[in-house]
Amino acid sequence: MDWGDGARAIGTREHVFAGFPFAVYLPPRTSFEVHAETLVELAEARAASRLALRPRVIAPADVECEVRGGGSMTRQISRIIKPEHEADRLMINEVYTPGGNWSSYPPHKHDTRNPPHELAMDEFYYFRTNHPDGYALLRQYNSAGTEDDTVTVRDGDLVALRKGYHLVAAPPGYAVYYLAVLAGVTRSMAASTDPRYAHLTRNCGSPDPRVPLFGRG
Repeated sequence: MDWGDGARAIGTREHVFAGFPFAVYLPPRTSFEVHAETLVELAEARAASRLALRPRVIAPADVECEVRGGGSMTRQISRIIKPEHEADRLMINEVYTPGGNWSSYPPHKHDTRNPPHELAMDEFYYFRTNHPDGYALLRQYNSAGTEDDTVTVRDGDLVALRKGYHLVAAPPGYAVYYLAVLAGVTRSMAASTDPRYAHLTRNCGSPDPRVPLFGRG
């Protein structure tokens, strides 16, 4: 990849379940070229920005691995662009949910400006599964009960999450991945948990031993 100061070799993992990613942060109005040496899948995420921050490579060693939750709510978070990183609006994670587990759970939302408890953000989930027959269930609803939708998401699906609480469930037998891309006016991932289910964070049990799905060894 080249954005004007010399080509860099990036991207070594075979698929999203094979380890931590490479990423590149580029400021607005940056011209770049990508030359693939093999068949490649490239995710491009953009958000409006006026800040001319420095372009940089985020290597797998720079990605923070976090095991979140416990019991059947255990999932792995690969934190690529965190709120404290040098960026304007983009924040990016990869989320891995083993078969039979739930993620983005208890349900949370970030559609209202109520700092520091919640900040309004747009979010997109891009899904992959570890088997062609794999799928996930995604529920999105509001507290008033006037909107409540559950959809089946499959390998390669993209979902926009702009309002309401949301959660993801992976059926037994199939691990689910999603690339979570967020953008807001403030560099924070502050979100509100549905108060009806907030107590579950205190009683979720020990982390699932299957997580993390992969490490750095």
